[in-house]
Amino acid sequence: MVLSRHAHRKDEHLSLAEKFYTPQATSQFDQLRFVHQSLPEMAVADTDLTTRLGPLTLPVPLLIEAMTGGSPRTGAVNAQLGRIAARTGLAVASGSQSIALQDDSAIATFTPLRENNPDGLVFANLGAGHTVAQAKRVVDLLAADALELHVNTAQELVMPEGDRSFHWLDSIGETVAALDVPVIVKEVGFGMAHETLAQLVSVGVRYVDLGGRGGTNFATIENFRRPAKEFDYLTGWGQTTVESLLEAQRVPDLTTIATGGIRQPLDIAKAFALGATVVGSAGQILHSLLKTDEATTVQLLLDWQTGLRTIMTLLGVKTIRELQRQPLLFSPELESYRQQRHLI
Repeated sequence: MVLSRHAHRKDEHLSLAEKFYTPQATSQFDQLRFVHQSLPEMAVADTDLTTRLGPLTLPVPLLIEAMTGGSPRTGAVNAQLGRIAARTGLAVASGSQSIALQDDSAIATFTPLRENNPDGLVFANLGAGHTVAQAKRVVDLLAADALELHVNTAQELVMPEGDRSFHWLDSIGETVAALDVPVIVKEVGFGMAHETLAQLVSVGVRYVDLGGRGGTNFATIENFRRPAKEFDYLTGWGQTTVESLLEAQRVPDLTTIATGGIRQPLDIAKAFALGATVVGSAGQILHSLLKTDEATTVQLLLDWQTGLRTIMTLLGVKTIRELQRQPLLFSPELESYRQQRHLI
């Protein structure tokens, strides 16, 4: 089978995401500490992981983040992700569905997310700047419960065939106003500053996926695809996941999803303590799936839930809302960032 240029790029992204995977993320969760409570006065069984994302109730506050779709290989991965979501109770987000708007044959590489997870939460995904009609179309294709609109200027600028013009804000506002499901504006690994978040709020956005630096790095991936690989200097571009969560605390009326370099339950718990409502992971889940199998990846995500309950018990908190109010100790580097950005 001869793949289209777009489908081939989807396969490249999948392979390169794994190629550049690192066990130790640089999202800065290691620069935060909880204060241990020796007398929690509760049992692990008392913990409740339920959270709400606007009108949606998530039985588990975790999201299998947007990864892929658009080629036969990535369609098979989406089928696996759908089954994993169904077995673990997690919400799952599609990779960008823009290719499905151009090529009807690509639709079948995305629909396995819903076909294998008929009763779970599935999020559609499209790049910012598409029309309202296109946004409604990708939601309908998956009978999706929400839509992620991704913003990815850094990726596009490094991508050899990427866009070079970015006028998205008005389009985002139109889509938010027109859709009947929550619209989540998502960064793809470069984080968000409070100035950006305020712009989004000004056009009606209420849900953001901060997509911080520290996990899968699309500047690195797209630079690797360039013959001269001349954009090495952008490898560290953007705000980390922790810095983005600190930025979001400055902006009221926003519900945040924290993604970018989530590697273990302690990262998840710290993200909640910084104000996240949902925590997502892509790279760690993809790595597990590619290097092991579905069953092992299911167990990984079940272990994460057990780990999160364990940490909540160590802190003496029973709900995600209580976890969001837990104090954290900051490293000197993070404390300096807070001061320089006037986030204290």
